[in-house]
Amino acid sequence: MDYFSSNFKLGILGGGQLGKMLLSETRKFDITTFVLDISENAPCKVGADQFFVGDLMDYDAVYNFGKQVDLLTIEIENVNVDALKKLESEGLHIYPSPRILETIQNKSKQKLFYIDHNLPTVEFSRFAYKDEILTAIKNEALEFPFVWKSARFGYDGTGVKIVKSHSDLDELPNVECITEDLIDFKNELAVIVARSSNGQVKTYPVVEMEFHPEANQVEYVICPARIPKEIAKKAELIALKTSAAFEHVGLLAVEMFLTKNNDILINEVAPRPHNSGHHTIESSYTSQFEQHLRAILGLPLGKTDAIVGGIMVNLVGAEDYEGDVVYQNIESVMGFEGVTPHIYGKKQTRPFRKMGHITIVHNDINEARKIAGEVKRKLKVISK
Repeated sequence: MDYFSSNFKLGILGGGQLGKMLLSETRKFDITTFVLDISENAPCKVGADQFFVGDLMDYDAVYNFGKQVDLLTIEIENVNVDALKKLESEGLHIYPSPRILETIQNKSKQKLFYIDHNLPTVEFSRFAYKDEILTAIKNEALEFPFVWKSARFGYDGTGVKIVKSHSDLDELPNVECITEDLIDFKNELAVIVARSSNGQVKTYPVVEMEFHPEANQVEYVICPARIPKEIAKKAELIALKTSAAFEHVGLLAVEMFLTKNNDILINEVAPRPHNSGHHTIESSYTSQFEQHLRAILGLPLGKTDAIVGGIMVNLVGAEDYEGDVVYQNIESVMGFEGVTPHIYGKKQTRPFRKMGHITIVHNDINEARKIAGEVKRKLKVISK
């Protein structure tokens, strides 16, 4: 099929920042894009050839949108899978497949998938509602502290809480959930695997992630990860095994814990471009967004090696600010060596909302990390 400067229409479910960055690549290739998002002011609105407003969880909205395109992909997992199944049965190519999305949308199913495929993961328990957790604690089947995760609709730290005492339980919603052992880990790692519709597979270098202690959001992504080569190879092999188990097409970001004993345990996965790959726009031969396009269109995958060390700094709304956004000190930060800002186009800020990111590239990754720290201290996302 001819994708370039043609009548081919690529559909994207979700119009957020991931979609916006994906559209930079579709425009480079002159691929026609249709985007569906619930917000009429979504970041993708300015870059899509056709932009539609609709609820991604609504069957009719997703089905009717899918009937207008030649191939469908996502930038967010929370979409109506039943509509996708119907579209797929009618011959539409959808990547990732509805089967994969159905598993990943529910953390209980996702965890059981790892067990069924002999993939290493954190010990967990499943609960239909909160009272079952209370019963498990009373019967000493569950002990503090543990990690609580909502089975559905969690993202960017939402739906995740470390539970240390009975008082923490009061804040939990009464929903289907899982609990996990609280792991004493050294690092959080991630590997992005690209798998094309023609079966070609490539991995990006292992990255190291540093998280905000309260919001449970990624603050820094460091590439390459500052770990021994044998550990990096081990992480890559686990990511490849995970990719093979899912048989996905497109990208699969595999997030992992590196324990104090150098064991590697899968935390969770995302079947799309991912926060842990934003640095690739500046630091790699092929950005994750271009690679996702190559993969779903069955084109040759690009080179995944890093050209230079890269660090991504998340820009999120400051805690005490809400309203029209202001990027305080962004001009002075742009004067730092190797700094490139990406502003997502969200006009309103609120605490911990993802508003953009900064990439720092440098031949010395430790020096890049110092610059990243300065960027984080200086640049504040506030409101007028």
